[in-house]
Amino acid sequence: MSVRVVVADDQTVVREGIVMLLGLLPGMEVVGSAGDGEEAVRLVAELAPDVVLMDLRMPRVDGVEATRRIRAEHPGTQVVVLTTYADDASLFPALKAGARGYLTKDAGGDEIVRAIEAVLSGDAGLAPQVQLRLLERLSEPAAPVQAPVELPDGLTAREAEVLARIADGLTNTEIARALQVSTATVKTHINNLFAKAGLKDRTQAVRYAYRHGLAEPPGR
Repeated sequence: MSVRVVVADDQTVVREGIVMLLGLLPGMEVVGSAGDGEEAVRLVAELAPDVVLMDLRMPRVDGVEATRRIRAEHPGTQVVVLTTYADDASLFPALKAGARGYLTKDAGGDEIVRAIEAVLSGDAGLAPQVQLRLLERLSEPAAPVQAPVELPDGLTAREAEVLARIADGLTNTEIARALQVSTATVKTHINNLFAKAGLKDRTQAVRYAYRHGLAEPPGR
């Protein structure tokens, strides 16, 4: 029997190329393609594919959130990430969301097939560089336990974390991805911390973070 696959990627040329490639591979049947995570979740509910090949950075709903919803709502469908990015901020949230495979877009057809077959048999389908990064992460020494810091103006730890990410120049979407929460949740944290600290915009927020030691200025 053919493996039924849905392809999710917001770039039309890339998505169509992946669909064409899979169509040439034995045992693979593309039953649908999606241009964003919201559509991917809908197609999984409608088509019940065996596997979704999931890009990460897409509009409306990104690949991490789509993966989390698919694995929670449709556990019979596995997710293999196929993305340009292999950095920690992309890799670990995707795996925590339930992806069992992780490939970069320079993967060949044989590698994609092996990853799909691996996740369907209950194994992990990870690119070699991803396996190496996981081993490196496991071998890293644990961070020392630090005494809790008293935060200014009644900020919560999560609000302070969001503030630090703002000071690092991250957008709301990037903060949501890094913290594995929705963009709406990030906006709520920002509104709350702005109200508590009396801030009007992100520029003031960055200065506030530096002044209270919640982030360090570049070059320090």
